[in-house]
Amino acid sequence: MLLKGKKILILGIANHRSIAAGIAKVCAAQGAQLALTYLNDRFLKSVEKIATDFENPLLLPCDVNQDDQVVALFDRIKEEWGHLDGLVHSIAFADQNDLKGSFEETSRDGFLLAHNVSAYSLPLLANHAKPLMAERGGSILCMSYLGGERVVTNYNVMGVAKASLEMSAKYLAASMGEHNIRVNIVSPGPIKTLAASGIAGFRSILDEVKERNPLKRNVDPNDVGNVSAFLLSDFASAVTGETIHVDAGYHILGM
Repeated sequence: MLLKGKKILILGIANHRSIAAGIAKVCAAQGAQLALTYLNDRFLKSVEKIATDFENPLLLPCDVNQDDQVVALFDRIKEEWGHLDGLVHSIAFADQNDLKGSFEETSRDGFLLAHNVSAYSLPLLANHAKPLMAERGGSILCMSYLGGERVVTNYNVMGVAKASLEMSAKYLAASMGEHNIRVNIVSPGPIKTLAASGIAGFRSILDEVKERNPLKRNVDPNDVGNVSAFLLSDFASAVTGETIHVDAGYHILGM
């Protein structure tokens, strides 16, 4: 098992279709002990249902906009586990109004909200995870998308926030490397999730990607989970600061 004995915190499960849920399932199958967060009571039942498939997971509230909840999250992990081997950041949010129309019409509040939740939360969480990883080393992952590298219709401010997330991960890889903490980026292809439902024309995006990519298929959360488990494992002990695309090769294509 790739992750036997590893203690891994996963943030971002909304329901069973979430990318984070797929990562959790693969990590658990590979022997990891899990801590799963939920945003609020609205999402607790969904996370509880998913957690029934795992052995004694920790279920902890965390809204990354609330500093006290972030502090409480890591205090609880320290109390229960004493250390942390892996952290998966699968969090993103933007106001739907800022995913429509022309990018120059993005509101100030919408721009700041997307960056605060989707990008700043990574260094925030990494800073709190650092003391729990410093002695044994650890692995931090974040989930991005091709829209953070290239313009994707109707992705707008989220694409800019993902670009910020990716560079944040690379700066973290440089600054945390001396503590043997690795930071990598996984960039999945489009997957039908709760977050994706807010993107206009998402069905056509799925169809086009499937038709054009080299493998002629869409990817799913299990595909992302497999790659994530590798990056969280000791088999990736010399891999940091990388962006790994899990998109059936779509990102290599030009015209």
